[in-house]
Amino acid sequence: MTPAPAAFRTPRRGVPPALLVPALLGLAFLVVPLLALLVRAPWHSLPEQLTRPAVWEALRLSLFCATTATALSLVVGVPLAWLLARTDFPGRALVRALVTLPLVLPPVVGGVALLLALGRNGVVGQWLDAWFGITLPFTTTGVVLAETFVAMPFLVISVEGTLRAADPRYEEAATTLGASRFTAFRRVTLPLIAPGVAAGAVLAWARALGEFGATITFAGNFPGRTQTMPLAVYLALQNDPAAAIALSLVLLAVSIAVLAGLRDRWMRTV
Repeated sequence: MTPAPAAFRTPRRGVPPALLVPALLGLAFLVVPLLALLVRAPWHSLPEQLTRPAVWEALRLSLFCATTATALSLVVGVPLAWLLARTDFPGRALVRALVTLPLVLPPVVGGVALLLALGRNGVVGQWLDAWFGITLPFTTTGVVLAETFVAMPFLVISVEGTLRAADPRYEEAATTLGASRFTAFRRVTLPLIAPGVAAGAVLAWARALGEFGATITFAGNFPGRTQTMPLAVYLALQNDPAAAIALSLVLLAVSIAVLAGLRDRWMRTV
């Protein structure tokens, strides 16, 4: 049999040492802290630590607030992503920059900004308090808003990227057949970008679950009302390191289960 020409031979899959060594160092940098958490975990007292009422209260509140924040992000984030991907308007680049700003903004600064906007004396909050008697800071609703502020950009970026990859001619064909723009979006576009929406929702949910800085600044740290799992970890670390490690293990397990079981599968379909 005649050997295949060199140009069509399968390239060797060896990894150059110049790439392998820094790759392994990067992997170790990310994995070793997690392994240290497992090694130093108080396994003998873990059941006792995790059965405390305060732990389940914080976990319940975290799951509720993260899920609510994700739902709110879906309601307003998907239309925002469509606006950025499908329409051309003056200042679109600025709007996109403002949408992605919470990704790089320190969360504590985000909490301060929320206080100045939605606090009792805030730009908007003063009118909410005067007209409707609504006070948002240091409430469970405040936790949801703080988590939405930091998590929604992940959803918007994911959905916008999926929309840009989707062929807009399907929407155009639907409109030429008499469908309105909203009907075309709901019946044609949304099913096409569903994997991207799901992936963005998972990313937003995971980010909301781990939110700390904006939450403690805007909503405070009140057990049963605003104390989520990250805040409980921070508080326990000062008085009971074993409890802090146990709480960290819960968050680690939940995050791994979500990202490994859901996000990875959906991201492969985008």
